[in-house]
Amino acid sequence: MGNFGIWVLTICLIFQSGYGFYLPGSYPLKHVVGNSLSVKVNSLTSIDTEMPFSYYSLPFCKPLEGVKDSAENLGELLMGDRIENSPYKFKMYTNESEIFLCQTGKLSSDDFKLLTKRIDEMYQVNLILDNLPAIRYTMKEGFMLRWTGYPVGVKIQDVYYVFNHLKFKVLVHKYEEPDVARVMGIGDGAEAIPMGKTRFEVPGYTVVGFEVVPCSVMHDSNLVKNLKMYEKYPSPIKCEPTTVSKPIKEGEPIVFTYEVTFEESDIKWPSRWDAYLKMEGAKVHWFSILNSLMVITFLAGIVLVIFLRTVRRDLTRYEELDKEAQAMANEELSGWKLVVGDVFRAPSNPALLCIMVGDGVQILGMAIVTILFAALGFMSPASRGTLITGMLFFYMILGIAAGYVAVRLWRTISFGDPKGWISVAWKAACFFPGIAFSILTVLNFLLWGSHSTGAIPFSLFVILLLLWFCISVPLTLIGGYFGAKAPHIEYPVRANQIPREIPAQRYPSWLLVLGAGTLPFGTLFIELFFIMSSIWMGRVYYVFGFLFIVLILLVVVCAEVSLVLTYMHLCVEDWKWWWKSFFASGSVAIYIFLYSVNYLILDLKSLSGPVSATLYLGYSLFMVLAIMFATGTVGFLSSFWFVHYLFSSVKLD
Repeated sequence: MGNFGIWVLTICLIFQSGYGFYLPGSYPLKHVVGNSLSVKVNSLTSIDTEMPFSYYSLPFCKPLEGVKDSAENLGELLMGDRIENSPYKFKMYTNESEIFLCQTGKLSSDDFKLLTKRIDEMYQVNLILDNLPAIRYTMKEGFMLRWTGYPVGVKIQDVYYVFNHLKFKVLVHKYEEPDVARVMGIGDGAEAIPMGKTRFEVPGYTVVGFEVVPCSVMHDSNLVKNLKMYEKYPSPIKCEPTTVSKPIKEGEPIVFTYEVTFEESDIKWPSRWDAYLKMEGAKVHWFSILNSLMVITFLAGIVLVIFLRTVRRDLTRYEELDKEAQAMANEELSGWKLVVGDVFRAPSNPALLCIMVGDGVQILGMAIVTILFAALGFMSPASRGTLITGMLFFYMILGIAAGYVAVRLWRTISFGDPKGWISVAWKAACFFPGIAFSILTVLNFLLWGSHSTGAIPFSLFVILLLLWFCISVPLTLIGGYFGAKAPHIEYPVRANQIPREIPAQRYPSWLLVLGAGTLPFGTLFIELFFIMSSIWMGRVYYVFGFLFIVLILLVVVCAEVSLVLTYMHLCVEDWKWWWKSFFASGSVAIYIFLYSVNYLILDLKSLSGPVSATLYLGYSLFMVLAIMFATGTVGFLSSFWFVHYLFSSVKLD
């Protein structure tokens, strides 16, 4: 308990100290005046194709020391990020202008075609300095718009122009020593920790902003024949972002230059990402989301109140009947009381249901834990790839939960017989990951064929397979072992030997099941727009706190919808509730997929080519299947609890 208290205190101190402590991987770097600053390049990206390509796939200048990959984490590789070094170098707080970078060779026919194609597809160059992406400001109808990166070039009246001169502005803030005593000191202990004021400190700066203005400038190639990289261009360069003057022509070289200015800013290091979280279009409509949440909560509350009153009245009436009256009234009884001998009859394909529920628990657990960590700031946009890496890590660890739930449910359906639990646990470990791997492999072949950096390298494929079979599968089998040892859930009533005939229904029950998904969809469709914009439009998603609330609300609504539908089916003597309760809440996935198609048609109109559309629909299908497993599991488990509770509350002979 003492250790737990220390952990809680440490976490509180971390969040309490606004300027004293930073989360792992995001500590401020101090740069002394004159220190070298290196710009890195990420993959070229476009919202027109959704296929990233390497920066050096185009005829750009390469660094003198050669192109080197930065160490990328698993999440960055899966997202298609390829961060490499670049020839752009600065000296801290040293303004420089007219710096010659390089002159490319004469553009070959292939280079010319590729460059013009990338300009047509609106590809953006993404530069990074001190982990900050380059930001670009443009004016439109009196509004200042912010963008990350800059376009490769522009097409005006059938002539292609390349942006070959970059005007950088680096915002810096005086480095402040972290107040160690404020974080670590408790009571008198603060005096015991030296503050470091006695030792001489060289004044330094932190990078708090990185802006770029791209220009198309006509250079004289004769002036740069004898120039080396980083030497001064012999004539003044006028950078006018509103005019372009360097057309791309086959057989002609391109000269690249840049300039950099440093400016001291009031922005403190912890606030340097604020500019990126105010991207055009990414302002979350808080009132709209709040309104949606209130309506759904109110609606769900009404449903729950009506439902509880109905069940309580039915139970009271049922229990008040004495045995003789009950025997006489049995002929007249209708509703869920009549299916008492069939309600716990094993469903069709019981093993598949157990596997899907187990996988659903794993996916839901991963979503809750990941979003919670992201909401607490451990997976900020500043730490690239940590969200995907975290999701993979939590998914593998939660294999234990998948195995346990799948096997225990299997034993419950089999009336305590543990036979076949290894098969169920093994299938639970392979079912959803197998579907995911199949989809991703097909999409990967498309990306490989396009030579995109979004394609997962073969070595990473091997790593993912090893993680799956060496960590996830064994953990799922361990969970299955514990599930086989745990006592199975005893049914409150026995199933009759002969199944009861289900009376003809006025309407198909599956129609009601499919329609039930509209209510859970209503809780998340607004948030879904922002998530889709983040994934496909390159915007930064950061309101994980709100997403966590939406997720919890979605779980509650899925549980309630499934409960109500199960009760309605039992009332019309339909005792086949198992699969219906799963798909009652799981059918929200159908509406999310339809929304994805709608988003493709209306919001991603510019998406070019069948490959890009196939990639989009493939990733959407993968996301929708994961949502179906998670929401279906919530619905099934809540219905199972309800049916168990309902029939254990009834006084039977």
